Amino acid sequence: MPVIYDVDPIRDGGSFTTRRVVARQKGRAIFNMSVSFQVEEQGFEHQSEMVRGLPDPESLKNTQEVLEQAGLATKQNDQRRFMVDFRPVDPNSYFAPNTREPKCYFWLRCLGSFSDDPVEHRCALSYASDMGLLGTSLQPHPITLFDPKMMAASLDHAMWFHRNFRADDWLLYETDSPTAIGARGFNRGQFFTRDGILVASTAQEGLVRRLP
Repeated sequence: MPVIYDVDPIRDGGSFTTRRVVARQKGRAIFNMSVSFQVEEQGFEHQSEMVRGLPDPESLKNTQEVLEQAGLATKQNDQRRFMVDFRPVDPNSYFAPNTREPKCYFWLRCLGSFSDDPVEHRCALSYASDMGLLGTSLQPHPITLFDPKMMAASLDHAMWFHRNFRADDWLLYETDSPTAIGARGFNRGQFFTRDGILVASTAQEGLVRRLP
């Protein structure tokens, strides 16, 4: 069905601009977003350090291969449809119902042909950033998103872009989950280039409901 996007020009300032977007389908709101844009300027600069010593992405299996090896690959969870080459550093963290620290590492890159427009790469990473994030909040519990008794969904998702990058180059996605409560899991993420530059951050609250 067609989706209509209503864009509300909230504010146009000297250095910041704000927009509110509501997507409607069949007259009903199905999505809303608040977006802030800033002109480029100089200022203070520091960043978190990327963890070192992790395997290179070329040495790891992607999520489709991991699921096939674990006997969990189905038509419904075929990962190839996402057009993102997503490679967990610890494959067990992706599908095995073992309890562990709520922290994950993934290498990813978006597939396809990209121009040099930074906006194009930010849009692609916004799409890919939802992958792997919610499952981090299940790490301390003996269950995964692939369990048929799990109901999971992203409830809200925030993203900050710090520096330019290419979404079709390998990025390390470091995620953690400070807390889960009331069938909601809270998760955070950071994206690093291979040479350790922090380019984007995420935060998300998602539904992690175990069905009777």
